[in-house]
Amino acid sequence: MGASLAPLDIAVNVALPAITAYFKLKLGDVQWLVICYVLVYGSLMLVCGKLGDLFGHRLIFRLGLAVSAVGCAACAAATDWSWFLAARALQGVGTALAISCTPALAVSLYPPAQRLRALAAFSMTVSLASAIGPMLGGVLVELGGWPAVYWIRVPVSLAALAMSVMLPRPTIDARPFDFWGGALVAAIMSTFLAALVMAQHKEVSLWLAFAVFLVSVGLTLWYVRRSRHVAEPIIRPGLFADPTFTIPNVMNWFASLAAFSILLLTPYYLVNVLQLSAVVSGLVLGIAYVAGLAGAPVAAWLVPRIGRRQTVFCGVALIGLVLIPLGLTNARTPLGVVGLLLAAEGLGIGLLGVAYTDLVVDTLPAHDRGVAGSLALLTRTMGNVSGAAVLSALFTAGAVGGNFLMGYRFALTTAGGGLLAVLALSCLQPRAWFSR
Repeated sequence: MGASLAPLDIAVNVALPAITAYFKLKLGDVQWLVICYVLVYGSLMLVCGKLGDLFGHRLIFRLGLAVSAVGCAACAAATDWSWFLAARALQGVGTALAISCTPALAVSLYPPAQRLRALAAFSMTVSLASAIGPMLGGVLVELGGWPAVYWIRVPVSLAALAMSVMLPRPTIDARPFDFWGGALVAAIMSTFLAALVMAQHKEVSLWLAFAVFLVSVGLTLWYVRRSRHVAEPIIRPGLFADPTFTIPNVMNWFASLAAFSILLLTPYYLVNVLQLSAVVSGLVLGIAYVAGLAGAPVAAWLVPRIGRRQTVFCGVALIGLVLIPLGLTNARTPLGVVGLLLAAEGLGIGLLGVAYTDLVVDTLPAHDRGVAGSLALLTRTMGNVSGAAVLSALFTAGAVGGNFLMGYRFALTTAGGGLLAVLALSCLQPRAWFSR
């Protein structure tokens, strides 16, 4: 239930047209709804995972549930755009605390031999929440307006908080927490994403965006140098010196960036081009997540037979291959074809999620399971944040004369083709994909 809070936020994507109209926003401005929330929890994810490793995953998880309840209530009650964005940031803090520890909690309940099955089962529950999100979102928007997609998560948070007493009691780790290292990690991610967002706005100088990016690079170098003299860094930079570890992480980032087009732009396509209601749009969008639900056990079946890396490769390739024909759909495309393409996309996401998480958890030591789970979530999250900025820029560049369908086509085909090109380039390091 606690892990469902993040995927249930997909209901907000179904409510985007209603939120855009309520706050009188331009299409480009609505990306801040996504960025403000995801940027906050993405920046804090690794730090919260480390806190869970040191002070107990249950403790950090429960704190996150409480903050999430307050944040969702504040979003629903917002009448001003600035107030709404501040509430979204608070919701992001709660999400970072809660979901950073959920993979570690799930894995800790089972012996190592059952880790893959536990991750698959956990991924299925998250996919189920992702499938319910858009379906529920459409119904809620029709019945209670856009605030209902936030109110519904308040009792979910509180119910999970009440039942979390059944989780194993936390044990305190004697290792020290690197406070300044945590601040540096959060600052690195915040400045990098801020630079990415600034670069796409014409009113912001590209030189300013580049300067912020250089700040992020400088902070990264500072963190790397400092971590050599810290007994317990948030995450050890040396891990990324191995391309067999780095490449799957980078590809998960790019795959999440490309796949985010389904959440950011497809709701507008379903409503504005296919002329579907909010309820039907939610049902159609949910097909991708129902397929993701099926993708988790398929991944658990594939990994022992062909390997983790090969399963990750298949998931990334499927995501890229499906986005291209999905971007070529139009007002005359049968709804069944759109649904089939969304199902194939969801299957790829399901394959990638389970196999990639298992790969990361297997690489890091057992006492860093919070960091491992957070890293697996973080690369996907950072892909989503990057996707909000990059895909909005691609849409704007392609929408000649304000033509939505042209912008939609350009964004999805470019995202899919770009993902396949990067995947092909990564094969220059064959050990990243074709070793056990």
